[in-house]
Amino acid sequence: MNPSSPIPAPLPTALEAAEIARCVVADARAGRLASWGWSTVVDEFVGEAVVPEGVVTALHRLAGLRARFPLGNAGLLHVYGYWFATRATPFGYKRDRWLDGRLARAFGLPDAAFIPGADPATTPLQRVLEVALPLLADPRDALASADASVDGRLTRVVLARDQGSAATALVYGVDGGDGLRLVTTFPVDGDGDVGAVLDEFVAEPRLRWNAVAVAET
Repeated sequence: MNPSSPIPAPLPTALEAAEIARCVVADARAGRLASWGWSTVVDEFVGEAVVPEGVVTALHRLAGLRARFPLGNAGLLHVYGYWFATRATPFGYKRDRWLDGRLARAFGLPDAAFIPGADPATTPLQRVLEVALPLLADPRDALASADASVDGRLTRVVLARDQGSAATALVYGVDGGDGLRLVTTFPVDGDGDVGAVLDEFVAEPRLRWNAVAVAET
């Protein structure tokens, strides 16, 4: 192995994969996936898919949805698909946001809040929605927010940080034609200039952070 290559991230065990499958089915039955927009698993920095096609297809089949690899439901891809990521990005593996506790702490939650199996009574996707979607819908209590129009679609970025957290939670959504839908959330450097993030978001309006515009079928 090339010493400069990143250490491969361990993929979920059979038990962890089974728990993810259970959660996907539960989320689909509860209608939670409708709160998410569309995304691609092709990372803009890597330039190729970071989650295998077989994983994307399997997740959507479990949820009763049709995937169009490398596109799919952002909730399925980000909350569950990223656990199976096989390629690292310049910021690490996509699963790190759920695993290392930084994002959870930014929302004021325990480190393990977004890990499958952490709370058998709920699902990771459900827990993400509970903290991120209200901020996206009404960011008045957030640290900062900004809106931008992209080809007639409203897009919104919201920044939130719990007191004492070293990281800031970035929440991003795109209007799916019937209101804002969540696309992603991830931690950013809490000491960074949040104003710069918002300024660029407004000055260069485009779909960001793996969001894609797809007509519903």
